[in-house]
Amino acid sequence: MSSPSFQSISGQSLGSLDQLKAQASRDPKGAVRETARQFETLFMQEVMKSMRASTLSSGMLDNNATQLGTEMLDTQFAGKLSGLPGGLSDAITRQLQRQMGVQDLSPESVKKASQTTLAQALPALATKGIPSHVQGFIQKHDASARAASAATGIPASFMVAQAAHESGWGRREITGADGTKSHNLFGIKATPGWTGKTVDVQTTEVINGQAHKVTAKFRAYGSYDEAFKDYARLISSNERYAKVVAQAQNGNAAGFARGLQQAGYATDPAYADKIAKTINTTMRVQRALA
Repeated sequence: MSSPSFQSISGQSLGSLDQLKAQASRDPKGAVRETARQFETLFMQEVMKSMRASTLSSGMLDNNATQLGTEMLDTQFAGKLSGLPGGLSDAITRQLQRQMGVQDLSPESVKKASQTTLAQALPALATKGIPSHVQGFIQKHDASARAASAATGIPASFMVAQAAHESGWGRREITGADGTKSHNLFGIKATPGWTGKTVDVQTTEVINGQAHKVTAKFRAYGSYDEAFKDYARLISSNERYAKVVAQAQNGNAAGFARGLQQAGYATDPAYADKIAKTINTTMRVQRALA
C-alpha cells in the first residue's frame, strides 16, 4: 500500500511509540492493543476527511471557524468509533501479536508490523459493501480516464464517476437498435457539428419540472478510449464548462459536481448530489487499489 493516506497514518503514529515502548515492559499486550487503537483512530480520520471532501456543502456559512469545528468533531467521532469490539483494531492487534509474539515492541518492529497489517486490512475495509461490478467498472476504465486526465487536468476519479453515473456502472450503456455498443459512457448527444457515428435512443428529460420521454441522437465511438478523449475535449474546450474544469483541477469534487449541473450538463435537479456521491465511491476504490 503506497497511497498518501497510508503514509500519513504511519507517520503520525510514530510520535507516541516511545511511550508505547515504555508501556511494553509493564503490559506488553496492552501496548499492542493501544498501538492498534491509535492506528485505527488515524485511519478513521482519513476516511472521514475523504468523505467530507466529496460531500456537497452550502457554501453560505462555510469559513475557517466552521471548518476547524468540523475537523475537531471528526476527530472526536474517529476516537469514539475506534477500539470497538470486532473492529479494525482487533484485526491489527491479532496480526501484531502473531508477527511479534508480543515480545519485540521496539518502534521499528511496531512500525513494520503495523504497516504490513494495514496494507492487508485497508483495501478490504475501504471497499466493504461496494459491489464487485462497481469495482470492476472502476478498474476497467482507469487507464482511459488517466490518459484523459493527463490532457485536461480533471482527476481520473471524477471522470470515471461521471461515466459510472451516466451508464449505471456500465449496465445502462447506450446501444444501437441492433444491440451494438456505442461506447458512449457519458451520455453525450450528437450535436449538429458531430460527424461521427450516432445512435437513436429514447431517454428521459426533465422539462419545467416534469419528466418526459424523448428520442435523441447520441454519439457513438469505436472504443472506450475514444469516449474518454471526446469527453475530455468537450469539457475542456467549451467555455460553458470553464468553471467546471477549474474546480476539478483544484480537486473540488463538490464544486465539480455542482458546476456540471449549473452548466446544464443534465436536466436532473439532483444531478450534482448524485455525481458527488459517485465520486466518493470511486475515490474509495481507487485508493484501496493504489
